[in-house]
Amino acid sequence: MSASRSILLGTAAALALAACSESSSYETTEAITTADVTEEAAMDIEPPPPPPAAPGADEGGASETSSLPDIPAAAPKIAYVYSYGFRVAREDIAPLQERHADMCIKLGPLTCQVRSLEQNGAEDDYGYGQLELSVAADRAREFGRDLVAAAQSEGGDQVSSSIEGEDLSKQIVDTEARLRSREVLRDRLMEVLRTRKGSVQELVEAERGVAQVNEEIDQARSWLQEMRGRVAYSRITVTYQSEGAGPGGFFEPIRKAIGSIGPVAGNVIGGLILLLTVLVPIGLVGFGIWMLVKRVRRREEPVEKAD
Repeated sequence: MSASRSILLGTAAALALAACSESSSYETTEAITTADVTEEAAMDIEPPPPPPAAPGADEGGASETSSLPDIPAAAPKIAYVYSYGFRVAREDIAPLQERHADMCIKLGPLTCQVRSLEQNGAEDDYGYGQLELSVAADRAREFGRDLVAAAQSEGGDQVSSSIEGEDLSKQIVDTEARLRSREVLRDRLMEVLRTRKGSVQELVEAERGVAQVNEEIDQARSWLQEMRGRVAYSRITVTYQSEGAGPGGFFEPIRKAIGSIGPVAGNVIGGLILLLTVLVPIGLVGFGIWMLVKRVRRREEPVEKAD
């Protein structure tokens, strides 16, 4: 009985050891297999590309970025002046001028205004005209092309064109800064007058200072408005000349000479009047002295003969 029990116990222990050895062997095999699969998968999958580096990051980052040029806070404020010259027949100058002026008026007063319109002509074939317009800056170039197209449709030729620009950015900024400083000074002086702090002399000086500062503020505002108007509205000057004798032609000197006859004759007559005004009194005085001397000599001549 005891012998069989010992055999059973030995058999159970052997089975337990065998089971433990198989379990450890299975776990080791499974761990090794999983590690190998993981490494092989990692080798088969390509790693993601690195993120793109920021410009200048490899050369100092912030220091490189700070060296880039600054973007201007506002666009330059430029006042443009456009000039167009056309050559047309003398009898077509006035109709073409009127057509150009009507084109401006149709755009409306907020877009285009007629500043001046001038026409003149002589009895010969020469004629001349000029039209000055103010056009919104963003429409000036387009409207200039419309003027050229209208002139060409009337049989005219474009003989000249020019564009001039003046940068008023610095002047506008300086004027705005001066205006703000004058307004601050005015507010301080008004505060002194309102609180009545100070002597009578100081209050009088404050009143004078307020009047002077208000005058400077009005002047600065006027300058600022004028410069902003020049930037907002471009000036367009259109000149018209006839196909005949134009400026510098054969008849131009003759026409100018005839036109200057009146002023030249007036200057000559005016000079003679001034000369007579000076010479007549002097001549009268000299004539009186000469007559007096002559009379004295006549009286002395008989006395000498008697002696």
